Amino acid sequence: MHYSSLETIRHDLAQGKITVVSLVQGYLDRIAEVNPTLNLFIEVFEAEALARAKAIDARLSEGKAGVLAGMVVGIKDVICMEGHLISASSRILQGFESQITATVVERLLAEDAIIIGRQNCDEFAMGSSNENSFYGPARLPADPERVTGGSSGGSAASVAAGCCLASLGSDTGGSVRQPAGFCGVYGVKPTYGRISRWGLIAYASSFDQIGPLTRSVADAALLLQVMAGPDGKDHTSSQQPVGTYFPVQEVSGEKFRIAYLEEAMTPHGLDPEVYAAANAWLEARRNEGHEVKPISFPLLPYLVPCYYLLTTAEASSNLQRFDGIRYGYRANQPKDLRDLYVRSRTEGFGEEVKKRILLGAFVLSAGFYEAYYQQAQKVRRIIRDQTTAVLEEFDFIFSPTSPSPAFKVGEKSKDPISMYLADIFTVHANLAGIPACSFPMAFTTGGLPIGGQLSGKPFEEGILLGAVQSFSNSQ
Repeated sequence: MHYSSLETIRHDLAQGKITVVSLVQGYLDRIAEVNPTLNLFIEVFEAEALARAKAIDARLSEGKAGVLAGMVVGIKDVICMEGHLISASSRILQGFESQITATVVERLLAEDAIIIGRQNCDEFAMGSSNENSFYGPARLPADPERVTGGSSGGSAASVAAGCCLASLGSDTGGSVRQPAGFCGVYGVKPTYGRISRWGLIAYASSFDQIGPLTRSVADAALLLQVMAGPDGKDHTSSQQPVGTYFPVQEVSGEKFRIAYLEEAMTPHGLDPEVYAAANAWLEARRNEGHEVKPISFPLLPYLVPCYYLLTTAEASSNLQRFDGIRYGYRANQPKDLRDLYVRSRTEGFGEEVKKRILLGAFVLSAGFYEAYYQQAQKVRRIIRDQTTAVLEEFDFIFSPTSPSPAFKVGEKSKDPISMYLADIFTVHANLAGIPACSFPMAFTTGGLPIGGQLSGKPFEEGILLGAVQSFSNSQ
């Protein structure tokens, strides 16, 4: 049972071929089959999902079901759901039960989606491979010896493995899109502020956005339509009117202007098969009559350093609330209060999270704030301004989602620079605050997915998704 869209599920429900209960049971069976090997789910909401499925079957028979009836969704372990544990895949939140439900989850439940469980991720969403989880790495369905990408690796791989129809991830510098590319599914990072962050455990508050991971553009558009819009609980959520994302805009007759960064599209910077696939995609768009042009973006080498300076600064501030005093992990038999703080955090946080907290505290400290943090904020503004200028001339910016296909578990663990550079094409959209979508572009000769990425104008997710669907249909 590998449904690729809600449309096909709803068709089979209407024909009586399945019920929502049998659908959910099928996903639960699939999770039980693959989770011991792939390590995708931390917790499965079996009894709750089946009870909810029974109630939705009744609403469908009465013609009163919501637009997401039949949509079975997993949520990344940084998105809160009241009455369930939440840990951000970290020891320091061990045993903590959420007291709130995230706005995005509330909106999905209101339209009769079913939340099937919480999914493995890099600890506090910090990572590009899902190897930083307290629960161990999630593994790629296409090759369990390889990583899923991160930080929403469990979420992307769950969709690819047929454990749920869709997932919700969070994207701070590519954490929805990069694993989407590795796993061969669609992943959308909306414009900053388009979707409420209420109930999302923060990594870097001026970057974080929740986004859908799906097997079809239509499902991503529908989820975005349901989740988007202002939220009084999140003052960074935009008041900009929500566009029409679903049904997906029909743009197959339009001719677009597509830019690509010439500094990014070089054979020495990309895996050979990624380079070939990206060039083939661009050539296909030219053959369809679209305007495809290289542009110079000299700021490309500064994207990753700027991103890590700013996000680690915000992380060091956000994560100071985890102290072993009020909730979560607490060190045993502390000598005094200081020892309790130090050992709880030392034992509770993983190595990557501690590294980023220390770096963030350093760049915010007296004597270094102006040299690092303030300068990075200036660079971010220049990046945003130059990106805006590009998008005034072009409709979209194209790049591969990642410089390489999924790498092997442990391959980059001792090389943090190489690991951070896996985000070089995805951090751009977060720094500029623009929407971006990773889509399945090709496969390597070994059968590994290769993702492509389109970025668009702020709050124009509708036209972006329309273009992605049109280009995907023509491949």
